[in-house]
Amino acid sequence: MFLIAGLGNPGRQYEGHRHNIGFMAIDRLAETYRLTPNGTKFHAECWRGKIGGQDVLALKPQTFMNRSGIAVGEAARFFKIPPEQVIVIHDELDLLPGKLKVKIGGGHGGHNGLKDIDRVLGQNYWRVRLGIGHPGRKEMVHSHVLSDFSGEEWALEAPLLDATVRHFPHLLAGAPDKLMNAVALQLEPPREKPAKNIAKPANPS
Repeated sequence: MFLIAGLGNPGRQYEGHRHNIGFMAIDRLAETYRLTPNGTKFHAECWRGKIGGQDVLALKPQTFMNRSGIAVGEAARFFKIPPEQVIVIHDELDLLPGKLKVKIGGGHGGHNGLKDIDRVLGQNYWRVRLGIGHPGRKEMVHSHVLSDFSGEEWALEAPLLDATVRHFPHLLAGAPDKLMNAVALQLEPPREKPAKNIAKPANPS
């Protein structure tokens, strides 16, 4: 079984915030793959089902961002899911809106949700990083992540979410590069090369 946790803050006032893009991803995964609501357990809203033939437990922690490790840790321990089968979907300041990167392990980069998950799981879990862009100055980060996407940003983020969800089975099959490539191709399909002008043969004399 895979544990998929989307990070965010509970409550209607946070729904559209950049920091809640992980919650948005879980909602789309649940809808697209018809995951079954499994109530509120492990301090999280839960769904069960299959994605790409793999059993999954999807979570939206209800503990607020900086205590995300409580829900993720409890669920992982209960089902004996190793960190290598835990996938955390979160907002990423160091990526532009509409960009995706997937990696296993690494530092938390100042992200309070990841920091708390590191505390309970260590660092050897998967991170699906959805770009939200950096406001430019450190003192603006807090208000940036706790604000709604602009219309221009959402025009990039909505297709990113849809593409990530559509191609998510690649990650569960152990092919993160295929996920990233498929998302990139869906968002920016290769342009057709213009046909070369072929000179007509000269008329025989």
